[in-house]
Amino acid sequence: MTADVDAAPTATRPIPDTMRAAVLYGPGDIRVVDRPVPQPGPYQVLVQVAMCGACGTDLKIFDGHFPQTPPFGEFTPGHEWAGTVVALGESVDEFAVGDRVAIEVHSGCGRCDNCIIGKYTACLNYAKPGKGQRASGITVDGGFAQYAVHDVKALYKMPDNISFADAVLVTTAGTGLYGIDVAGGYMAGQDVVVVGPGPIGLMTVQLCRQLAARSVTLVGTRDSRLELGRRLGATEIVNARETDPVARVRELTGGDGADWVIETSGGPGVPDQCIAMTKRAGKIVFVAFYPGPVTLDLSAAVRSDISMFTSRGEGGNNVKRAMAMAAGGGLRGEELVSHRFPLEDIAEAFRVVRERDGDPMKVVLVP
Repeated sequence: MTADVDAAPTATRPIPDTMRAAVLYGPGDIRVVDRPVPQPGPYQVLVQVAMCGACGTDLKIFDGHFPQTPPFGEFTPGHEWAGTVVALGESVDEFAVGDRVAIEVHSGCGRCDNCIIGKYTACLNYAKPGKGQRASGITVDGGFAQYAVHDVKALYKMPDNISFADAVLVTTAGTGLYGIDVAGGYMAGQDVVVVGPGPIGLMTVQLCRQLAARSVTLVGTRDSRLELGRRLGATEIVNARETDPVARVRELTGGDGADWVIETSGGPGVPDQCIAMTKRAGKIVFVAFYPGPVTLDLSAAVRSDISMFTSRGEGGNNVKRAMAMAAGGGLRGEELVSHRFPLEDIAEAFRVVRERDGDPMKVVLVP
């Protein structure tokens, strides 16, 4: 493991009173400013952020199109981050100062019906101030800062062989693994299609191989990403600009279609393709957000007895499971990190993500 960040504060290097943090002042207006270092409350820790990933959801937040974020001029986004514990809140004994940690984005209120049954990414008190729900970088301040506060129930210690760059992608992998979990989890010996060779899709390819899928076909539109998917374990790649993905999946599965289709792309026309690629009584898992309403032949899904599942975020303790897979060598996250920017250059980092300048895979900000 290579060092990803300067050493955490110590007795000779105390925690400062102020920090640099990216604050969203309005749609398209993000500025890195001085802010007070937050203080951890009960059951929370203060983390020195090592790095924070940027993704499409961050662009929606940046543009002002993501619901239920805190007010402009007060809010720091960033929901894919990892770092080092530097201070403990009251009643915290699960972690120690110096622990390297990865996060789950969501921490439920713990008191609504959904949280009680473990569905904390669908907390009924989502974004309600004072109710205890926290989604880092979405409903509360996140990781585009030098320091961030996080609840202990949504933190995981990092094994020594996991880098901070790996850990950022382990959080991403938790999203794919939660979708698989919601749909039943068991895919050993089955044929799987993953649509969308972005970070979630590429981590999901690796997850499916770890779960002993017989084949994993990756569908996308950019050869560089598809080839990375092949190196990470896809048994077949399909460029949808050159080959009809439905016909190719049917060919690869002897005409039956795939047992699982996992949709991570967010393309408006993809859900209908997913139905056409799925075998009778197969499963479709949707983990993507879409730019607007989508149209699909629902009758075709009903006729084929296809089960469709949705999931939000990285619930169900699946970041912990993904971390175990990464520690065992089964998930390679750091290979997806294509661009690193200092926090001060966050506006430029967002431009690179939006314009796909230099074919970025995973862009990370380093405070």
